Amino acid sequence: MDDDVLALLALGEEAGSADERAHVASCDRCAHELTHLRELVAVARAAQADGPLVAPAAHVWDRVADELGLDPAPVALADGPADAAPTAPAAARPDATVSTDARVAPVVPLRPRRRWAWVAGAAAAGLLVGGLGTWWVTGRTPDATVVARATLDALPGWDAEGSAALETTADGTRVLVVDVEEAEARTDGYREVWLLRPDVSGLVSLGPLTGTSGRFPLPDDLDVDEFPVVDVSAEPLDGDPAHSGDSVVRGTLGT
Repeated sequence: MDDDVLALLALGEEAGSADERAHVASCDRCAHELTHLRELVAVARAAQADGPLVAPAAHVWDRVADELGLDPAPVALADGPADAAPTAPAAARPDATVSTDARVAPVVPLRPRRRWAWVAGAAAAGLLVGGLGTWWVTGRTPDATVVARATLDALPGWDAEGSAALETTADGTRVLVVDVEEAEARTDGYREVWLLRPDVSGLVSLGPLTGTSGRFPLPDDLDVDEFPVVDVSAEPLDGDPAHSGDSVVRGTLGT
């Protein structure tokens, strides 16, 4: 799925074509990514309800405009004073009301970017603030409780280590937080996070691990007692969704 479409769907927009939305509904990986993004949006909107938004400094919009390939020049409303302080385009400010006589900048297509850059840009522009800022700094949802942890040990052939924590929020949402450090980062292929049965007779993919840390919302019907083993595999770019059989680290969740 296109990163921007998933980000817009997470924000509640009617984005993408009917075929794209049908794909999200049938693809576990895309559905998990969308669930993760929606969780971030929910946290940010809950934080907004606790108090007024804080206007960002002027340089913040410049950075957002540069990241998204937008015109960095501010857009003023037609009825505003000529010497008014520069402001971000009204479309980027959730509390703005755009009148019909306002001069609005043309829509600029976003450059292809990873969805996290898009969400970070939206946060800086004021779409996602407060709670998301807390998540970004701490790596945890503010009201989350850790209910299980695992030490991830390297498997033969790998010099790596890691940890995993299972968090539960007040509304019952479960998120697996995974951190992995490799002594020598490899650029071939990618890493994928799985939950396995202890006898490795079954497994569930939670999605790719980007960088050294990741957060993976768990499906509501997934029984962690049945799949308590956290596994991070090295996957080649071959289009095969199955486990490669080459695990980097592995550990079992426990209290």
